Amino acid sequence: MKEISAKLISIISTSLPELRKMNDDTTSVKKTQDQWSKKEILGHLIDSCSNNHQRIVRALHNVADQFPLYDQNEWVRVQNYNEMRWNNLLEFWAAYNNHLSIIIDKIPDSAGSAACNIGQEEPATLEFVVTDYIRHLQHHLGQIL
Repeated sequence: MKEISAKLISIISTSLPELRKMNDDTTSVKKTQDQWSKKEILGHLIDSCSNNHQRIVRALHNVADQFPLYDQNEWVRVQNYNEMRWNNLLEFWAAYNNHLSIIIDKIPDSAGSAACNIGQEEPATLEFVVTDYIRHLQHHLGQIL
């Protein structure tokens, strides 16, 4: 998992300078009422970090197979990310992902097969969850950048 942790740190360090160039006005724009703004996408990434943080820690204690599902659209709506300051969201996103990278770095290889409920019929493995988190993060950062 050390490689995944290093990849996460690399993603943060390379994307942060570009994200810092953006401002509240441009990141609040919604192309349509049904699409997320850049602030809302970043907020969704914070939610994703939060949920995956919980999954990883619970999987390491063998209790992630019953982790509750979450409705991503409802989480974004309830938290009003579009009304928050871009820089505050950005700094929180970076700090939370740095924290998650430390946890991922310390996952023992033997824990990779631990079960995690991610809303599918069968739980996924912890290794899948961690790998998929990076893919998901890169996808949404691509939308923002």
